[in-house]
Amino acid sequence: MQFHHHGYVSGDPRVQPAAGVGIDRPAQLPDEVDVLIVGTGPAGMLTAAQLSQFPGVTTRIVERRPGRLAIGQADGIQARSVETFQAFGFAERIIAEAYRITEMAFWKPDPADHSRIVRAARAVDDPAGISEFPHLIVNQARVLDYFAEFMANSPARMSPDYGFEFRSLEVTGEGEFPVTVTLLHTAGPDEGRERIVRAKYVVGADGARSKVRDAIGCTLAGDQANHAWGVMDVLASTDFPDIRLKCAIQSGQGGSILLIPREGGHLFRMYVDLGEVAADDHGAVRKTTIEQIIAKANAILHPYTLDVRNVAWHSVYEVGHRLTDRFDDVLPAELGTRTPRVFITGDACHTHSAKAGQGMNVSMQDGFNLGWKLGHVLEGRSPESLLSTYSAERQVVAKNLIDFDKEWSTLMAKKPEEFDSPSELEDFYVSTAEFPAGFMTQYAPSMLIGEPAHQDLASGFTIGKRFKSAPVVRVCDTNPLHLGHQAKADGRWRIYVFADAAAPALGKNGAASPATDFAEWLANAPDSPLAATPSAADRDAWFDVKVIYQQDHTGIDIGTVPAVFKPEVGPFKLTYLENVYGTDPAADIFELRGIDRGGAVVVVRPDQYVANVLPLTATAELAAFFAPLLPDRLRTA
Repeated sequence: MQFHHHGYVSGDPRVQPAAGVGIDRPAQLPDEVDVLIVGTGPAGMLTAAQLSQFPGVTTRIVERRPGRLAIGQADGIQARSVETFQAFGFAERIIAEAYRITEMAFWKPDPADHSRIVRAARAVDDPAGISEFPHLIVNQARVLDYFAEFMANSPARMSPDYGFEFRSLEVTGEGEFPVTVTLLHTAGPDEGRERIVRAKYVVGADGARSKVRDAIGCTLAGDQANHAWGVMDVLASTDFPDIRLKCAIQSGQGGSILLIPREGGHLFRMYVDLGEVAADDHGAVRKTTIEQIIAKANAILHPYTLDVRNVAWHSVYEVGHRLTDRFDDVLPAELGTRTPRVFITGDACHTHSAKAGQGMNVSMQDGFNLGWKLGHVLEGRSPESLLSTYSAERQVVAKNLIDFDKEWSTLMAKKPEEFDSPSELEDFYVSTAEFPAGFMTQYAPSMLIGEPAHQDLASGFTIGKRFKSAPVVRVCDTNPLHLGHQAKADGRWRIYVFADAAAPALGKNGAASPATDFAEWLANAPDSPLAATPSAADRDAWFDVKVIYQQDHTGIDIGTVPAVFKPEVGPFKLTYLENVYGTDPAADIFELRGIDRGGAVVVVRPDQYVANVLPLTATAELAAFFAPLLPDRLRTA
């Protein structure tokens, strides 16, 4: 963590110096903003948190509630989300308070007596070691609290504007703020009064009943709900032995339960099967009482009993799978003629069952995808065409999620005798582990994702997929670290230079090595992406460049490392030494990630997805990749 480069700081290093709009930030919602985010759910808060790192951008996030969310419905945190939390600086703290899933138990009817259930199998949650991060259960409200803290400590000093309900918007296309938004005060002395705000961009993160979605003419389309579940968060006394394990429970009497232990040691959640919903039900199943849900749970759990002492929350929902045809306001006939002004994220554009634990996780990745793109466009780092990639990338991900969830929720609703094999449910759980962990997303080639022409140079860093971290040793202080964990959610591109076999500076017979030649180009060439960095900013303000040598740290003389890997930062122009790494002898990153010993360049987007893999000699290709993403003054130079 870098925090003394502006002078000695005696305080919480997580509190960044206020800058830009964060200096004397107005407490009241302004009449004009760059970005207006509607809704403080996971997608909205992550979008806001990312934009809080852009102090030149005026971002406000409004919420109809009068204050923070106290109890959230979502609770499953997949490994990809924890990886994201690492970038926002709170992974370790949320891991400490969360429930950690390491194993899942599968309960089925006793073959000798179908009226009883028995434990039939156990499955390790991550048998293949997909991620170094755990699978967690923690209340959505706590996740939002951490993002709120990050925003408040950011240069932009952002905080939600509570007590505003979205009513309508109009994209006028006129002036600097072409979106006119009508809000309604829902709390305080102005309750009931309308408020007009003009924005450059609007993000609708306002849930499954999104009014922003309706305002831009999008509708959710898909399967009708035909199966109902009662869900309850409870404190109870029970003799069921696996009450603190994630369980899939199927009874011989019909019906099933998905049991999710919650944080805190006592609370747990049960999704209780209420059966098929008749076509003429007209919502009657939603009137199922908590007493009926508890009774059904006891019937499924026989011979075990559940004595519920306290109900924290409960609801009834019908499984449905819906997806919008687009995630922004550009109609199909307008594609290529204009860029979006209004976006929708999370449940506003995709809905599904809660049992796969994906809703909050995928919604947050929507926000991560969109947030840095808005920041880059509004700060002049990239052209507006960048914004069209949001809908193109995230709609595919949402479609894949819905397809997965259909299969999982169908399996969960099956009766034991309907399975093709006794182990079908647990086999599916194990074989598809990478998808619910959040690591199957792979973006297609685009202006942001290169073609895989050189993928063989780093086979473990799949182009279009998230950057999979691995151990390294930082040379300056000999600390063993995970390389990917050093990348923060600060809106910067990452350029990882995996050096050839030569030591820093010189190769065999005194000849410059490819890594040294690449460093020279990166530092000085007019077509280098670093040339886009404003002259008044630190050299690493837009691009975070790191080098990883094949030697261990004892074989690297940091004094001979090219200067581009040791940028001068802050008002005192201090040399930053923490971007130089050697291999960990116990876990060589070159071996672990299939990196060619001749070296390679791995380009990673601000949201942690691998954008390109290139040889060290491919400077022209790297320049061509970044050219469409740089300011006009450089693209036309």
